[in-house]
Amino acid sequence: MNPSPPDAAWPGRAAPLGASWDGAGINVAVHSESAEAVELCLFDVTSEGKYDPSTERRVALVERSGSVWHGYVPGAGPGQRYGLRVHGAYDPASGRRHNPNKLLLDPYARQIEGELTLHPAIFGYSGDPLGNRPEQRDSAPFVPHSVVTAGAFPWDNDQRPRIPASETAIYELHVKGFTKLHPAVPPLLRGTYAGLAYPAVVDHLVSLGVTAVELLPIQAHVSEPDVLARGKTNYWGYNTAGFFAPHPGYAAGDDPVSEFRAMVRTLHQAGLEVILDVVYNHTAEGSELGPTLSFRGLDNTSYYRLDPHDRRRYADPSGCGNTLQLSAAPVLALVLDSLRYWVSEMHVDGFRFDLASSLMRDSAFVEAVGQDPLLREVKLIAEPWDMRGYDLGRFPSPWAEWNDRYRDCLRGTWHRLTPSLAELATRLSGSADIFARRSPTASINFVTAHDGYTLADLVSYERKHNLDNGEHNRDGTDSNASHNGGVEGPTNDRRIQTARHKLRRAQLATLLLSAGVPMLLAGDEIGRTQLGNNNAYCQDNEISWLAWPYDRRDPAGPDPLLIPLVSGLLRLRRRSPVLRRTTFFLGGRLSPGDSVSPVPDISWFRPDGQTMEDGDWNGDTVTLHLSGQALRSRRTQGQRIVDDSYVIVLHTGSADTNVVLPGPPWGRLYAPLLDTAAEDLGGFPHLTEALPPPMVRGGERLPVAGQSLRLLRVVG
Repeated sequence: MNPSPPDAAWPGRAAPLGASWDGAGINVAVHSESAEAVELCLFDVTSEGKYDPSTERRVALVERSGSVWHGYVPGAGPGQRYGLRVHGAYDPASGRRHNPNKLLLDPYARQIEGELTLHPAIFGYSGDPLGNRPEQRDSAPFVPHSVVTAGAFPWDNDQRPRIPASETAIYELHVKGFTKLHPAVPPLLRGTYAGLAYPAVVDHLVSLGVTAVELLPIQAHVSEPDVLARGKTNYWGYNTAGFFAPHPGYAAGDDPVSEFRAMVRTLHQAGLEVILDVVYNHTAEGSELGPTLSFRGLDNTSYYRLDPHDRRRYADPSGCGNTLQLSAAPVLALVLDSLRYWVSEMHVDGFRFDLASSLMRDSAFVEAVGQDPLLREVKLIAEPWDMRGYDLGRFPSPWAEWNDRYRDCLRGTWHRLTPSLAELATRLSGSADIFARRSPTASINFVTAHDGYTLADLVSYERKHNLDNGEHNRDGTDSNASHNGGVEGPTNDRRIQTARHKLRRAQLATLLLSAGVPMLLAGDEIGRTQLGNNNAYCQDNEISWLAWPYDRRDPAGPDPLLIPLVSGLLRLRRRSPVLRRTTFFLGGRLSPGDSVSPVPDISWFRPDGQTMEDGDWNGDTVTLHLSGQALRSRRTQGQRIVDDSYVIVLHTGSADTNVVLPGPPWGRLYAPLLDTAAEDLGGFPHLTEALPPPMVRGGERLPVAGQSLRLLRVVG
C-alpha cells in the first residue's frame, strides 16, 4: 500500500506543472482558466498492484497562481496513483464542459496506468452530447490513472549517435508488432520495449544497416469508443492520452519509464537513433461525442479549437475529432515541454510529427521549435498535410518531410500506371522542385509506410481487403498504385512470383539509391504481408505482427535476396558520398576548366547511349550517370583511381531490353554490381574495393531484364 497522505494540501508551487516528488512529498500543479475548484484524487493499489476504488481520497488544490491550481501533499511519493476532478460550469453552448464526476489525467503525468473501458461513465454528457445534461456516474473505475514517478535513471554516460541526415536510413516499426512473434526473444519480453532492445533484435537492425528506428506512437494512448465497440483496438496508437508518458502496454514490467530509457540506452550503444512518431494535432478525447479523459474536463475552451459558429462542436482540420489549440500559450507550452522532456529526460533523437500541417496552421509552433536550443538540434520530420491543407515543401530548415510525391511517383512508374521517367528522374535526384531552398536530405523518401500496403502486398493486391476492420471495407484509400501481376493475392504461379520479386527488388533498389533520406517499413525485408489490408490500424494480431525469420504467408513467395539487397545497398550508401549528397545536382560541369570533374555531376542517357533530350522522356528506360569526381572523392586503390562514380539503369517496361552504356568521357570500363532481376546477387552485399570481373566497356550493350534496375561502378 502507498503511504497515506494528510487530509489537506499545503500551498505548494505553481511550477513545474504536473506531479513532482521532492523526496518528502509531491507538488501538483495544473492549468485551468475556467475551473471553479480543482481536487487532487489519490488512490491506493492492492498488493497485486491493482486499482482499489474504495481508497480514493480527495485533496483540494486551493491555491491558484493565475490560471495554475497547485498544492503540496507531504508523504505521497513515487508509485502513487492519482487523478484530478475539476468543478465548474457544464455549458456546452459556451464551450465549457466541466464535470467533477469524471476523473481526469494530469496532462503532465510521466506515467499512466490502466486502460479505457467502454462504459457510459467515461462520457461527460448524458444523452445528447450537445445538450446541457452532464453524466453523473463516476468514471474513475473505467479510465486510466496518472502515476507519480521518481525520475532518476542510470544512463551510464549514454551518448547520442548524432548521425548526420545524409547518412541516415530510417526504419519505421511498431514496438509491439516488431517482436511479438520473434522466436529469439523470451516470451515475457515479446512486444515490449525490452524486447526491442533484445540482442537478437538489435543485431538484425545493425546488420540490416539502418541508422534510426522510427517508432509508431509510444506516448500513452487509448482506443476510441467506436473501435472498442467493434471489438478492436487502436493498434497504431494515433490517439494520445498522455504526452509525457510511455505507453504502459508496451512494458514488460511495471515501470514503463525505466524500461523505455533502458531500450534507448541499448539502441544508442548499438549506434542506432530513436525517433518518435508523435501526435500533437489532436487527443484521445475526440469530438463532442467522445469521452472526457483530461483536457475537455480541465479547460475545454483553452485546450481545444472550437467551432466559432457553434462552440458545442470542435474545429477539426486534423480529421480526428478535435484539434489542440496551439495558438494558446499554455497549450503551446505543453507541447514544447513534452518535446523537451522526451529529448532531455528520455534521450530520444528526434520526432516525426503526425499531420504536422495542423501544428503549423495559426500557431507559432514551428517558429518556437526553431528557436529552442534543445529541439532544433534533433531530427524534426513533418507529415506535411492534414484534412485541410497540403504543405509539402513549406517547412523551414532544419525540418525534413515525408515526401508522398516520391512514393506515388515510384509506385506509378514502376507499376506502369502513371509512368513518368521525367518525374522519376526528379525524385531520384532529390526532388529539387520541392526542396530547392533546402537540401536533398529534407526529403524523406519511402515506397511503403505503416499506412497502406506492405511491399509484399503492393505487388500482390490491387484491391484493399479491409473487411475485418469492421467498417464494411470503406476505410483505407482506394488509390494504392499497386499491381498484382494478374492474380489477386497469393499464387503458386512461378511466373507471377518471379515478376513480383523483380518488382519489389527494383523499388527497394531505387529507394536506396535515391538522393534524400530513405525510410523502410519494418518487415518489408522479410516479406511481411497484411493479407491485402491497407489500413491495419485496428489489427492487434498476426495481420500486423511481423512473422520471423520471414513471412511464410508472403503472397509474392519468400525471397531470400531481400535482406542482402537492403543491407548491401545501405553499405554502399555509407561508403559513397555521391549516393548521399547534401547539395542538389547541378546537371553540368562545376566550371569550364574543371579538371577534377570532366563530366557533369549527373547525366541521363537514352537506351542507345546518347544523352537525353526533351522529347526522350516518354519511354520506359533511362540510364543515369552519377559522377563522384564532382565531389572530389577520389581514392587510390593500388594503381587504379576509384572515384565512386556509378551508372544506374532503370527499365520499367515488362519486356527485356538492351542499353548502350555511355562511353568516354563518362566511362571506359564499368563493373556490374547489382541486377535486381537476377536470382543470385552475386556477392553484392560483400563487395569490397576489389571489383570482380566481368567488366563492361563503355559503348557496349548491356542486357536488362523487364522491370529491373542495374547498377554499375565506373572503374576506368
